[in-house]
Amino acid sequence: MVVLVDGELAMYMERGGKTLLAWPSTTPDDPSAPDPRLEGAAHALAGSAAGGSLGTVTVERINGEPALTSPVGTYLENAGFHATPRGLRLRGGR
Repeated sequence: MVVLVDGELAMYMERGGKTLLAWPSTTPDDPSAPDPRLEGAAHALAGSAAGGSLGTVTVERINGEPALTSPVGTYLENAGFHATPRGLRLRGGR
């Protein structure tokens, strides 16, 4: 699954949902600043799952890091993903 924000690639979830790649839009001047593009992408991803497009997914790795400690994981949690021992899980709608 590919998530575009304003026509630009923001997130890519591999088949099965275990790995997520994210492209932040923050500038190198302030990498700790909130990233509205990733926030929107995370909500779009959660919306797809809630709508039944994804089923239940557990993201285990984000940009090569464990999802539970990745800075991008915060955006997923704010969008409705829940921490589990394996990663960040979102149950799909039916």
